[in-house]
Amino acid sequence: MVFGLLLLFGLSASVWAAPKTLLVLGDSLSAGYGIRIEQAWPSLMQQKLGKDWQVVNASVSGETTAGGLTRLPAALKQHKPAVVLVELGANDGLRGLPVEAAKLNLSTIIEQSRKAGARVGLIAIRLPPNFGGAYTTKFDAMFRELAKQHKLPAPPFLLDGIAEHPEMFLPDQLHPTAAAQPKVLANVWPLVQTLTKR
Repeated sequence: MVFGLLLLFGLSASVWAAPKTLLVLGDSLSAGYGIRIEQAWPSLMQQKLGKDWQVVNASVSGETTAGGLTRLPAALKQHKPAVVLVELGANDGLRGLPVEAAKLNLSTIIEQSRKAGARVGLIAIRLPPNFGGAYTTKFDAMFRELAKQHKLPAPPFLLDGIAEHPEMFLPDQLHPTAAAQPKVLANVWPLVQTLTKR
């Protein structure tokens, strides 16, 4: 009888276990700029992950690494994520801000997220070549260097296979269309699998 009750209790606890939280800390590329929020790749990721995970999209259009770092402590405290996906840096690059400052901000975001008990994934962004060879090279290398420094999985390029296709962007040629969002998710999905299946 007691064994049966314990078994029933165990089954009930597993059925009603709260989903783990995956926090997306990003900019307009993750916030669904110019499209419906349910079409954005974080929403598609929620559908793919299912009920065991809750995706909290804390992305804000126009966000920089400094802004993300400022908002992070409150997000960590409120949502207590098991996983944090960081998609920041594009606006730093587009504004020509110092790469060293962006790198320090991202490094601190990684450290604070880990200190809060979350596993961290970093998503890479690349700049158009018209920003100058030296700056773009340094900017591109930043994500690989951070991954190596913090022993993170290799950062996927968010717009891999998309950046070369103007028709996959809104008229501003900066933000992917709704039709491109499944491809964006496909680029990120291997990293998501690595972080959520441990």
